[in-house]
Amino acid sequence: MKTAIIIFLSTIMLSTLSSADEYVVISNPKMKDLSTTQIKAIFLKKITVIDSINAVPVNLGAMDPIREKFENKIVEMNFERLKSYWTKEHYIGKRPPVSMQSEESVKTFIKNVEGAIGYINAKNLDNSVKVLYRWSE
Repeated sequence: MKTAIIIFLSTIMLSTLSSADEYVVISNPKMKDLSTTQIKAIFLKKITVIDSINAVPVNLGAMDPIREKFENKIVEMNFERLKSYWTKEHYIGKRPPVSMQSEESVKTFIKNVEGAIGYINAKNLDNSVKVLYRWSE
């Protein structure tokens, strides 16, 4: 009986560990493949055009946990550092990426705007968008 309980608990722990959340950076299907360095540059508006197409980065809302994961993993800045960055950029005429309130609105926008790029939970992925990068936590 004791062995059965240990096996059962081990199985639960392994299934919990293997079900880490997975996230994707997505774009309009017409976008070419991009490196994480290029994705970061697009979200910091250091790159604004890719192959003569205007790049349109799209964020989730400021307090969205997926946005926090994206900014830490890809942009490599936390909320406070990004806030400071955009305050400085404002004075040279640059505005931060547009924000959307839901993953569905991000996906719909990206599907319909040629240079759009954003991020969502991989469980909300479908074939209407292109996956540029995938990570899990």
